[in-house]
Amino acid sequence: MRSLAAFLLLLPTPLFAAERTLKADLLVVGGTEAGVASCVQAARSGVRNIILVNDIEWLGGQFSAEAVGAIDEWTTYQGKRIEFSRSGTFLEVLRLIREHNKAKYGLARPGNGFCASETIEPAAAAVIFEQWVAPHTERGSKSLQIIRSYQPVAVKVVANRVASVTFESVNNPKDLITIEAAMTIDASDWGDVIRLSGAKWAAGPDLKSRFNEPNAPTGPLLDDRNEMNPLSWCMVLREVVGEAKPVNLEDFDERTFFGTTGLTTAEFAKVGWPKGAQQMRAAPFVDTDYPEGIYSALNSIYTHRRLVDRRHNNLPKGSEAVLVNWPTQDYPLYDFPKMVADALEETEKGASKKNIVAMTYVQRRIVFEDAKRHTLGMLQHLQSTVHERLPKGSVSFRDMELSTEFGTPDRLPPKPYVREGLRLEALYMLREGDIRMRGKEPGWAKHMVPDSVFGFQFNIDFHPTRRVFLNADRSGPWANVHTENRNWSTHTDRACFSLRSLVPTEINGLIGASKNIGVSSIVSSAVRLHGQMMLGGQAAGALAASCLKNERQPRELVRDLQRVRELQLSLVRAGVLLWPYQDLTPDDICFEAANMLAVRAIFVPDDSVDFQPWKPVNKGEVQRTITHAGRSLVEAKEGIFTDVSREKDLSTIATWKLLHEEMTRLGWKPSEGLARKGDLPLTRSELVRHVWSAIKDRPEWFPETKRYLGPGNDADGDGIPDREDALPFDKNNDSVPDRLEVRVK
Repeated sequence: MRSLAAFLLLLPTPLFAAERTLKADLLVVGGTEAGVASCVQAARSGVRNIILVNDIEWLGGQFSAEAVGAIDEWTTYQGKRIEFSRSGTFLEVLRLIREHNKAKYGLARPGNGFCASETIEPAAAAVIFEQWVAPHTERGSKSLQIIRSYQPVAVKVVANRVASVTFESVNNPKDLITIEAAMTIDASDWGDVIRLSGAKWAAGPDLKSRFNEPNAPTGPLLDDRNEMNPLSWCMVLREVVGEAKPVNLEDFDERTFFGTTGLTTAEFAKVGWPKGAQQMRAAPFVDTDYPEGIYSALNSIYTHRRLVDRRHNNLPKGSEAVLVNWPTQDYPLYDFPKMVADALEETEKGASKKNIVAMTYVQRRIVFEDAKRHTLGMLQHLQSTVHERLPKGSVSFRDMELSTEFGTPDRLPPKPYVREGLRLEALYMLREGDIRMRGKEPGWAKHMVPDSVFGFQFNIDFHPTRRVFLNADRSGPWANVHTENRNWSTHTDRACFSLRSLVPTEINGLIGASKNIGVSSIVSSAVRLHGQMMLGGQAAGALAASCLKNERQPRELVRDLQRVRELQLSLVRAGVLLWPYQDLTPDDICFEAANMLAVRAIFVPDDSVDFQPWKPVNKGEVQRTITHAGRSLVEAKEGIFTDVSREKDLSTIATWKLLHEEMTRLGWKPSEGLARKGDLPLTRSELVRHVWSAIKDRPEWFPETKRYLGPGNDADGDGIPDREDALPFDKNNDSVPDRLEVRVK
């Protein structure tokens, strides 16, 4: 694999000296994993003129520039923690990652880490993303142009539509480029285009009065109005052959990191820390390859997010690589240390009280520099006090140095890991009640939205959001702490992400992506992983492509339910799991049918989070599926589609003959092969494939939507306005649209 530097030299260099205004069909801002996925999906969907503007050289976001090379996306399944189902562009990139690791190390998964079974070294990830977009940037087939090291400084809105975005060079603020585009996707780190456009947004906690979330604060909010999931400046350490040079900071105060030293509770209290500041203790090193799987026992800083396990994989000495992203590194985003607060105030009165989303680039850099110092302090602590406490001959962080792969003077990644940023005020805001787990084992979420663009599950996962200062001295060391309602202990059910949550309530020509999406602060903690970001970006790219093709604004398109179904189908055919089944892959023959019938509420198994393709169906399931399918069509006649399920039908295995009879009764002209198979048992895969084949080209019935999603409109009359209703066509809110509601005789 070529190095990233070599790759960048081969890329065509845009000539900006003469032309300062460019035109595009689609502008994507931010080279995050979501931004790149948006571009790839839009290009594959036929958009011919896409411009991606990134504020650094590297593409790939969390995978590369943020250095989160341990791809943590576990879920709970049958009492065990395993990976959530992979699909869409996320699965594509994972396959490229495995190919790279296999070629370099002879192993697709060389990390053997606690948090993730999939790992990639950041510089390699940056090259992989360049390779991934290359078919769309090469001369002759070029639909994507990439502009690097420019950041947005102004947005022009004409007739309530984002008409253009102006960027300045990161290296020369006087060097400006304006890009006029029909559609813009904001996939940047902090939602700067959304903010500059005047679109509605939020950052920090939502009060309980906003979404009635069980874990939201009641208020009033004071300085904690800026409390957010913290950022982390990650570091990648590599084993050194020979003698490593440890970090040596002049202003180092290791008391900030005592939680990683292994002090006893009594020793910790003697230092003077308040209660609650000791929650991050763990052994620095554990020698294991986690044979029980991820999130098993024996966690340590070393194995937490190990990228390459040299020792257990018998790899050459010097190949060991570790991502250190330990909670003690987390950097809370308000109540800054005095040095940082003073520096912020020098730029602007009140700047230290601003939310980081609203800060200028200069102000953010002040915060970033202190976050980097904090991370380097963590490393010095690991290489000094922690090293000295280890038994003689132990593996030690003293044997490692910061990686040189980023090409930065301090050897740290070019960007921090951003867990929470700006939240777009969207046509629907996904909230805690939509995804909260109701039992010990995850099932389907309370509200399975009909306009799903990807399925997901992760826990409501807040890292420590607040600081406590030693002896209340803001000039001295601090520790980060959790609060009662913001921690990482709350699991969620299997949920669907709404297309409406990508669309601003007012501004046209604009789509949200990355962290800049329509979710509450609480839900943002559960929708921030690599896969979710890529699939959200892919959905944003599909939405932009559909809007451009149909000459519709995003708000118009999401009100057109036929276009929504077309968009969902395009995503499924691009390999995206719309419904969060654990056991379906894009290679399954029933993948399209199972997903499309699920989002249309025609067939959804109610006994597990698996689809179980080869499980025989019972007579009641067939009758209910046919009933729902029939009622979903324009041609449906009153009374003909009556569910006749009885208790005995739920214990009687259905046959191919039964399916043939039911489809014949409705005039769907089933294949004669169904009848010839007679009394053979019918499986779920076979049922959904035949039903989907019968109805996919028939017009689907949709409710009147002229006023749908308008302010205050209530399409289903349930007393919940459309913009607050996860299920806007389901009066009893049971995730089955009223038109399809089962009536049992």
